[in-house]
Order: sequence, then structure tokens, then C-alpha cells
Amino acid sequence: MYIFLFLFFISNCKPFCNSQVDATAPVCHTGRMAALGQTPAPEAASIGGAFIMSQTTQAVSASKSKFSVRDICYAGLFAAVIAVMAQISIPMPLGVPMTMQTFAITLAAVVLGSKLSAIATLVYLALGAVGVPVLANFSGGFDKFVGPTGGFLISFPLMAYIIGLGVEHRSAIKGAFVTAVVVGTLVNYVVGVALFVVVAHSTIAVGISACVLPFIPTAILKAVLACAIGLNLRKRIPGLKA
Repeated sequence: MYIFLFLFFISNCKPFCNSQVDATAPVCHTGRMAALGQTPAPEAASIGGAFIMSQTTQAVSASKSKFSVRDICYAGLFAAVIAVMAQISIPMPLGVPMTMQTFAITLAAVVLGSKLSAIATLVYLALGAVGVPVLANFSGGFDKFVGPTGGFLISFPLMAYIIGLGVEHRSAIKGAFVTAVVVGTLVNYVVGVALFVVVAHSTIAVGISACVLPFIPTAILKAVLACAIGLNLRKRIPGLKA
């Protein structure tokens, strides 16, 4: 139900209204006085100059700001989506559960792009690391990051960033999107298997059997669904390039 509410919210959200101020008014007024042969009062010139400097400073500050309030809200929203989807978990025999986390990570990457999706994922992991029960099966704590499944968690931000890059460059580079989804998923598996082998003191073959082979069919299905839904949402969210 939470997911349907989220999709409804995204599909119906409207762009924020940005008011603009005419910073040229004081200059035009001063210019008209000069054209009429009148000398602008020092106070007026000073006020006009201060106003222009203020507007210029604000513009420069805005250009230097990497993320807007809207971007931060989107990142927080998708961190919550990942937390909700993580609770859809199916236990597996060798201890690595099948969850919808990777679906949510891919969805966030497709919708938000590389940087924002990585931030959303980092926020989610930070909450889980300090003990907030946002990880699978309503769990949390730093021990989850050094356990058998910790590698999958640790690689989520990198996975999101890679897939997000593919989305952002899909028009400029042919096949970039599909390649990024495959590479991002492989990175998640490689890091996950590596830590599983170290923590469980097992072989690579056992790690692949426990962490990769049972999940390949569902991983493909989740990736296709996340990409299809994500591209549609990306077109509807204000402030994001379609």
C-alpha cells in the first residue's frame, strides 16, 4: 500500500513556483534619469548598487549550491522507499534473504540519477548503521554491515551511482543505460560474495551458490520493472531531466 501511495504522490506532484525579482529596475531608473540630463541622487545610486550586489551574491550562492531543498526532499523520500521495500523479504536456505532492496536501489538510481540516488542510499545505510530498524526484517545495527550480507549493503551506494550515470548518459551514449544496470548489479554481487566468503569462511563457489545463482531470475525481473517504472516517474518529477 505504501508503494502505491508513493507512486500516486510522484505522478501527481507539480513543479514548485519560483518567483523572480527584476534586478534591473534600479539600473533602468538611474539610466532614465541620466538620459533626461538629471543626476541621480547619491542615496539612490548607493541603494541601486547595493541591491544589484545583493542579487548578484544570491545568484552566485545559488549557482554554487549543489543541492536544492527539493533535491534533499527527494533523497529523503527515496531513502524511506528503500526502507519500506527492504521489509519485503523471503528467507533463503544459506542465510542470504531475497529482498526488494535491489529493486528500490535501482528505482532510486533511475529516477534520481547518480548523485541523488547515492545520497539517498547513504542516508538509508546511515540510519541502519546507527540502529534504526530500516534494514531487512526490521533490523538495524552496525553488525549487519560486517555480517554475511554486509557486502551487499556496503555496495548499494556504488550500485546506485553507476546505474544513475547510465540513466544520465543514455541519450549521449548508446547502450549506456543497459550497461550501467548490468555493471551496477555485478558490482553489488561481487562485493556481496566477497564479504560473504570472508565472514562465512567459505569458498567462492559456495558464495556464488548462496548469493548469486538463486537470485538471477528475480534480479532480472526486478531490474526490468525498476527501469520501466523509474523512467516513467523520472518524466513526471519536477526538476529532473526526462
